[in-house]
Amino acid sequence: MTAPFDTSVVIAGAGPVGLGLACELGLRGVDCLLVEKRDGSVTVPKQSMVSSRNMEFCRRWGVASAVRNAVWPQDYPRDFIYLDALRGRELWRLKVPSYGARDQQDYTPEASCPCAQIYFDPILTARVRSFPNVKLRYHTALLTFDQDEAGVTARITDTATGSTESIRARYLVGCDGPAGLVRESLGIALTGQGVVADSVNIYFRSAALAGFHDKGWARFYRLIDESGCWSELIPIDGKELWRLTVFDEPASSENPARLLREMAGGDFAYEIISAVRWERRDFVAKHYGRGRVLIAGDAAHECSPTGGFGMHTGLEEAVNLGWKLAAVLEGWGGAELIGSYERERLPVARRNVEFATRLFHAITAIPSLSRLDAKSWEGVHGALSAPEHLKTQCCYDNSPICVADGALPPDPAPAHFVPSTYPGARAPHAWLADGRSTLDLFGEGFVLLRLGGQPPDAGALMRAARAQHAPLREIAIADQDIAELYERKLVLVRPDGHVAWRGDMPPADPAAVIARVRGASAGLPERADALLIAEQG
Repeated sequence: MTAPFDTSVVIAGAGPVGLGLACELGLRGVDCLLVEKRDGSVTVPKQSMVSSRNMEFCRRWGVASAVRNAVWPQDYPRDFIYLDALRGRELWRLKVPSYGARDQQDYTPEASCPCAQIYFDPILTARVRSFPNVKLRYHTALLTFDQDEAGVTARITDTATGSTESIRARYLVGCDGPAGLVRESLGIALTGQGVVADSVNIYFRSAALAGFHDKGWARFYRLIDESGCWSELIPIDGKELWRLTVFDEPASSENPARLLREMAGGDFAYEIISAVRWERRDFVAKHYGRGRVLIAGDAAHECSPTGGFGMHTGLEEAVNLGWKLAAVLEGWGGAELIGSYERERLPVARRNVEFATRLFHAITAIPSLSRLDAKSWEGVHGALSAPEHLKTQCCYDNSPICVADGALPPDPAPAHFVPSTYPGARAPHAWLADGRSTLDLFGEGFVLLRLGGQPPDAGALMRAARAQHAPLREIAIADQDIAELYERKLVLVRPDGHVAWRGDMPPADPAAVIARVRGASAGLPERADALLIAEQG
């Protein structure tokens, strides 16, 4: 006889991914325990930007405004500047408008936002603490775990007192980082290029630096000398906190004072907070879990921070996994739903890690000063800055829980954002008449959009969902522009905002469609042909 459950989900690791998963479960009323072996304080900036897709998640968690206003002034530009020194020559500038001046009719309701982890984590922590169904325990480490068919028994310890206890949960999720216990205990190997470079981060305080040069505020200042592009300077708070990252610095030549002087083009007043050497890595786990134990975030992948794909990928995983765990725990998720987590997310992680490494190599391949000329900058826009729309252009092609319809999948790396309702794609953003985004409609369960002036009846799908206890809301949108954007008259959207099914007519077998999208129909055909009414008939 198995022991009774103490909680539904144990999350190991309270970094941004663990906190994001706790937010996702908290909103859905799932009881969970989040444990972190440290005290929760963040002393270095770590990531410096929250991607547009992650800001969409912050919007659903109710913290987007707090993140937007945490630190970076909304009227500061977000330019990329290439130069030989702050007090030297500006070589090329990629202009990016301020957060406040961004295009409000763009592909997302939330532009990417400068908010380093020293500010971001406390915002998520406060939101997690607001959920009565979520318990957050710092100074608590995961020691061991065992799983069986019914659940997981986790052994945890209070790192301050040394006391231990066993927690019985239905699932365990390791968000405990690259050196965490969960992936290692599961015996999941890593693939990838390994260590890409040995880098150095110099985190320092200087109120004088902003006025030391004439380049103005920017998000990235990338430095070029006779060796090529050797470092980038990132302002953290738009006031006095900065981080200089040296891309590949031999340990024998590491000298923070020298590096700061070369970056600035002269001496200036500063206080070094920390100088840390670290490995820039390219790794992806072969699997995203085993049985009732899963992994997410840096436990599943490590990438160069170039382009900001690390936390971005991890928070996407938290949202993808969160609704699936909730569905299974609530009883309407099928036996294949949790397994779809790896099927959907592993290809995305591989793509993102590869892209981050490629972007890093493109930046470090910039010619030396003596070889640079006007032609050197032609066509470098796509090579030297990660297009933000790629982080929103996420499609789970060939997903086992989406019903494909024979259309070609969208380009995974288009030059410009192309909205799509291809099954598996993120449902497009559009502004509704009441000021909300279409993305604000998604999150609590499935949503069936009936689009245009005379959409077909959806009663059969609604009845099929009720019969299978799957939460489904029906929403009619008559706006013709939105109807054209969504490409079909009926679009079924998952709780994570990705399209599950679409059609201009109701499906021939609505019960089969609902079964597929809730993960209860692994044996159904992979394509939609057997599930749809033949439109020519």
